[in-house]
Amino acid sequence: MMRTTLALAIAVAIGWGLVLGAAGCTSMAPAYQRPAAPVPASLPGGTASGGTASAAALPWRAFVREPRLQRILDQALAQSRDLRKAVLNIETARAQYRIQRAQALPSVDAIAQVAGSRSIVGPGNTTATGALYSAQVGLAAWEIDVFGRLRSLSDAKLQAYLSTVEAARAARISLIAETASAYLTLAADRSRLAIAQRTMEITQQTMNLTEQLVTGGAAGRGDYWQAATVYQQARADVALLGAAIGQDHNALDLLAGGHVDDALLPDALPVQLDWFADVPVGLSSAVLLDRPDVLAAEHDLIAANANIGAARAQFFPSLTLTASGGLASAALTALFTGPAAVWTLAPALALPLFRGGATRANLELAEAQKKQLIASYELAIQTAFREVADALSTRGTIDEQLAAQVALVEAATKGYEVAQARYKAGVDTFLTTLVSQRALYAAQNSLVATQLAALGNRVALYRVLGGGLQ
Repeated sequence: MMRTTLALAIAVAIGWGLVLGAAGCTSMAPAYQRPAAPVPASLPGGTASGGTASAAALPWRAFVREPRLQRILDQALAQSRDLRKAVLNIETARAQYRIQRAQALPSVDAIAQVAGSRSIVGPGNTTATGALYSAQVGLAAWEIDVFGRLRSLSDAKLQAYLSTVEAARAARISLIAETASAYLTLAADRSRLAIAQRTMEITQQTMNLTEQLVTGGAAGRGDYWQAATVYQQARADVALLGAAIGQDHNALDLLAGGHVDDALLPDALPVQLDWFADVPVGLSSAVLLDRPDVLAAEHDLIAANANIGAARAQFFPSLTLTASGGLASAALTALFTGPAAVWTLAPALALPLFRGGATRANLELAEAQKKQLIASYELAIQTAFREVADALSTRGTIDEQLAAQVALVEAATKGYEVAQARYKAGVDTFLTTLVSQRALYAAQNSLVATQLAALGNRVALYRVLGGGLQ
């Protein structure tokens, strides 16, 4: 009988709370509507041939075609500390959501208690002592979510969790892009180093030639010193690039989360520029809404919308339920044998009357925060549009730039060869050879810079279009 009474008391309390909560638990948050994208409907430079293709559907292993870079990216994704922090942020947000969600459920505690007392019971200050033993199971101030406050808070935490998921996805995409860019920078510096070293060798030969001509009386000493200027410039560049290559390797190690094996490092930029696949780009700017940073901003906005519901619910009464049921006895040996079942049921309704305007201010704060996050969401879309437009603008002209730079190097090479031949034959002055040699050196370095820009543009498009991660 005692156990039946105990179970009945707790069951009635929980059942009553669940019925009341289910009957009234509707969120008071305003209906969410996604803000209109404050950008043109079409991407400048997008192509109809791209259709509905999205960079998000392009796995990074299909995008990156260089096997050595793929191995470095595997290492980076496994060991990057920044990426670990992003993953741990997800776990933290998930735990916070679970904590908030649990507040909508009853907390049932088992309590065993012994209370001793000594009191005056008669004339002459006669005293008596006693003890009361009890074992109970109860609910402690369970809030019945009649007006959806707890549900709104739970929804807000859920959206915060989803925002961290998207932030982690953005971190992975950025890590892939930054690692690829660091790899390209190292390759470009090694290409420049090779050019500088070849220029040193050529100018050394030119200096030897001028020295012979000076000795034979066919040229002046000035020709020798003019040739030395190009040699010393290339020599300085070799030293500078040697330091830059070491720094490039250090940057790559940091991104990869550990030392990158020298065997995986690039020797130079590829001639065919085929380290990366072409990123598909359609016409519609709606693809920007799938970028992780834009999605994260939208989840933050939805969370702020839910917080408005929680703030509105504070204007209405709150219903809490405290209940307990158990056994009590003056003797420990009779606690579980005697007919001593006890129970309490204490619902409480609290109606806010005066709080100095704090409730109204809390609602205004939630509404203001939502407006701020609307602006942040719109700014994220505008930033994404600008980044994609810049990358597409470069893509539209980079092929022509490459063709022009290749032609410039060919022309400079032929011009230098002709000038050198004429100087050896005594037909022209050394100044013409010097100018041609400097022009060739500059053209070769400009070609490397353009090749780096072309490959970097593909990496940039992968990043700004929210490239895939599979």
